[in-house]
Amino acid sequence: MPNSHRVVVTGIGAVTPIGNNIDEYLLSLQKGTNGVSGITLFDPVEHPCKFAAEVKNLQSENFLEAKESKRWDRFSQFGVIAAKQAFKDSGLEINEANASRIGVIIGSGVGGLLTMESQAQILSHKGPKRVSPFTVPMMIPNMATGLAAIALGAKGPSSSVSTACAAGSNAIGDSFRLLQLGKADVMICGGAEASITPLGVAGFASAKALSFRNESPQTASRPFDAERDGFVIGEGSGILVLETLENAKKRDARIYAEIIGYGTTCDAHHITAPSPGGVGGAEAIKLAIEESSLSLEKVDYINAHGTSTSANDKNETSAIKSIFKDRSYLIPVSSTKSMTGHLLGGSGGIEAVACILSLTHNFIPPTINYVNPDPDCDLDYVPNTAREAQVGVALSNSFGFGGHNVCLAFSKMN
Repeated sequence: MPNSHRVVVTGIGAVTPIGNNIDEYLLSLQKGTNGVSGITLFDPVEHPCKFAAEVKNLQSENFLEAKESKRWDRFSQFGVIAAKQAFKDSGLEINEANASRIGVIIGSGVGGLLTMESQAQILSHKGPKRVSPFTVPMMIPNMATGLAAIALGAKGPSSSVSTACAAGSNAIGDSFRLLQLGKADVMICGGAEASITPLGVAGFASAKALSFRNESPQTASRPFDAERDGFVIGEGSGILVLETLENAKKRDARIYAEIIGYGTTCDAHHITAPSPGGVGGAEAIKLAIEESSLSLEKVDYINAHGTSTSANDKNETSAIKSIFKDRSYLIPVSSTKSMTGHLLGGSGGIEAVACILSLTHNFIPPTINYVNPDPDCDLDYVPNTAREAQVGVALSNSFGFGGHNVCLAFSKMN
């Protein structure tokens, strides 16, 4: 892209099933911590799937006022808390002079499902006059973006992305584009989701997308394993602060990494199934690498979409092999969803954070619960134990229902 600005990461925040801040999340990734357990957010007794990866022990009062907790959906709370963490981490200050140059894009695949369900029940049982006046603002998917912008005072480019499980990564990629083009100096971006609700779990279960390993939930999320039987639904948020290199240098900011490539495509194939052979995902990977201007030999780690479903893991493996050929077998590929579950639209955010932590701490997170090799999934999935490694370039893949594919490329600063 001619005359484009270089873009760097200067802040990170995370609310996840394995840690409610960056220090906790990093330690859990290094230890291979499992975030899956029985559902506590509602009574799952009548559901065929009775477990999930919930956010636990979040002290929201440290970030939100009591009235905000009552008037914001759970997904918005996660997004704003992670955004506040990332903003504080970046050392930024927003004032009248720079507010219009600082924007927010937070993606969500579903939005305020908890609000939608609870208010629908009130409508059904108590009538329309008892429905909360906050219903619409609580449930619309853009509200995590809007509330984060209000909380921080960011008046620049602001939008929300809803591309299913690719939403968080699209939000980061679209923010990257705005910064490259000089349309903003700073973007606060990522994904947020909170869909562990009766309807959310029942819907995915009816679609046969979830694991039903109720007798052993902690082994249920097993990406690339031959005995995988579906994904484990998770919740949370991952947020990055991106800014132009010029702006970061001007304020002497600490720089975690540089974002160097963004590929996004659509399979145009099926509402839920990936295209055969992972063709659309492969094209997204190719586009991200081409934009980075790096040779294939420079890629040191791939954080896979790796959902623990039969079709995704097989097709993602094929996509990687179609791009990297024989070198595919030399690149560590892991799925942190084995630990966090699948955060849907929030996945791209926390997985981008995982890539940045891999770059800055020189380790590769493991794929836990990997026991039985699958002939169709024959790469190095970093089984069960994190690995020390010099990581200079990391890719993050996100693929969503509707055929949406994203690959983000991050590198250490040169």
